[in-house]
Amino acid sequence: MDVKLPKLGEGADSGVVVSILVKEGDSIQEGQTLLELENEKAVAPIPSPASGVVARIRVKEGDKVSAGQVILILNGDGKAAPPAVKEEAAVPKAAKPVRKTRPADPAAAAPAEPTASPEFPQKAEDKVAASPAVRRLARELGMDLTRVEGTERGGRIGMGDLGRHIERLQEIAFAPKATAAPGKPAVESIDFAKWGPISRKPMSQLRQVIARRMTENWTTIPHVTQFDEADIGGMMNLRKSHLAAYEAKGVRLTLTPFAIKAVLAALQKHPLFNSSLDEATGEVVFKNYFHIGVAVDTEGGLIVPVIRNADQKSLFQLAKEVEELGAKARDRKVSLEELKGGTFTLSNQGGIGGAHFTPIINKPEVAILGLGRGALKPVVREKKVETRLMLPLALSYDHRVIDGGAAARFIVDLVQAFEQFQEADVRI
Repeated sequence: MDVKLPKLGEGADSGVVVSILVKEGDSIQEGQTLLELENEKAVAPIPSPASGVVARIRVKEGDKVSAGQVILILNGDGKAAPPAVKEEAAVPKAAKPVRKTRPADPAAAAPAEPTASPEFPQKAEDKVAASPAVRRLARELGMDLTRVEGTERGGRIGMGDLGRHIERLQEIAFAPKATAAPGKPAVESIDFAKWGPISRKPMSQLRQVIARRMTENWTTIPHVTQFDEADIGGMMNLRKSHLAAYEAKGVRLTLTPFAIKAVLAALQKHPLFNSSLDEATGEVVFKNYFHIGVAVDTEGGLIVPVIRNADQKSLFQLAKEVEELGAKARDRKVSLEELKGGTFTLSNQGGIGGAHFTPIINKPEVAILGLGRGALKPVVREKKVETRLMLPLALSYDHRVIDGGAAARFIVDLVQAFEQFQEADVRI
């Protein structure tokens, strides 16, 4: 049987093979991992749909593969396939040259009924939710419905979705060369070697995704960043007194779970910061859930796993989940689903160093909080100068949705939340 790459999730229809975990002749079981695929910022295991013997592997590490593409051939009878003959370039029959002679039978001149692309079989297209009129138009245009994002109820594809998909294709087709995708040559490649020795390193799939996302986020969202500082001396004393209790249960108590708690307190007072802008309808979508993204610095680049329903979790539970998701992100074991659905993002650079910075909003969210390294500073309290441990805060927000006054009120309440932690908040 042909084993084809399944669709990995919403919007996930391709990826790069990072490792192949079986070889030809291996006996495998249903559910066994065949290969690992890098898609967006996640590495996903691809399981076998059945048991059998690997007859032939049709991909190699580094290949970009798409949903519906054959990745290997599996024999269910326990026998390996005979040696493969050298294949010529696979050309669909319909694509082979046709003799330019007039057919004897007039019926032979009639155009053939459109067929599904070999990479995206008709079976996959049949599973797409769309009306007969949409399917008919898609066939006439030669469009693959599995690549069209449906925005109607239940993900159904409407005529408007087809129109938007065509517009996107036109934008790509007619985009100036100077705006080529990140990591790809623009109008010309500069010969830096004429000024001295150089070396080149291709951008990884993850780095290209980050570059594309950051460019989109920065160019489509009008960013404003609000700065402030919070006195975290009392909070850090509480952390120090509870470190041993947390470590006894196998959890490290860092500043990040405290920051999540403080952010949640501010978000509940200012729901606009937990919203998204629906650009298709011009509506602001207020979310009644709190899924907090936590930026993780990995060797490959920035990855942002999401802690779901953070408002329903204790400080201990948040500390545990921050540690677990951070480890999964650094090991590239975080799933695509764990990277989606965030309502607000937190980026903590304090462990590395630096003070204020301007974090880029993680679209479709409308705000992100950046934390720098806490530092002892002279502060005036009741007309006296005291030394306090001050935490730099940087709140970037989407100016289409949020105005400066709202941002100032949010950060005032955020500072207050950082400075008002109590013993009961930390106790396990």
